[in-house]
Amino acid sequence: MKSRLRNTLLPRLPYLGLAGFVLLLDQISKSLIQKSFNLGQSVSVVEGFFELIYVRNTGVAFGVFSSVASPAKSALLSTFAAVAVVVVVVYSVRSSAGHHFLQAALALILGGALGNLYDRIAHGYVIDFLNFHFGSYDWPTFNVADTAITLGVMFLAAEIIRDEIRDRA
Repeated sequence: MKSRLRNTLLPRLPYLGLAGFVLLLDQISKSLIQKSFNLGQSVSVVEGFFELIYVRNTGVAFGVFSSVASPAKSALLSTFAAVAVVVVVVYSVRSSAGHHFLQAALALILGGALGNLYDRIAHGYVIDFLNFHFGSYDWPTFNVADTAITLGVMFLAAEIIRDEIRDRA
């Protein structure tokens, strides 16, 4: 049993470290925003392109479902996030630790999911603060965790496509 656990865990330590780094960076950045900004306060970083703004997201990624008013919403979204964390961990353990790109993608998703899950459990909302503008288009405000999840999903998709191409050859 110990040998099996060691063979499963040890090769994944770098990926657990990456997930932990994402979680730490996410929580530190959110804490700095909470301490430095009032709710709704913004500071332009690149005029007309990028600003820091403190918002509370009661929905999911990019504010989807924020307008839904239900006392069960936070618990339901927390449950979905916890299930996603379990799915990512199981997929990681069932996949070879030697698939470095896949494991890194899963670690990014895991770290981001844990960061937003922590917010939802601790506060009932997720702290967002990164906001980009492209001309008249205003991208939904997001955070470090959202960025890690998005990158992880993109890397995961690239890995799946690469495997499909390799299997067809």
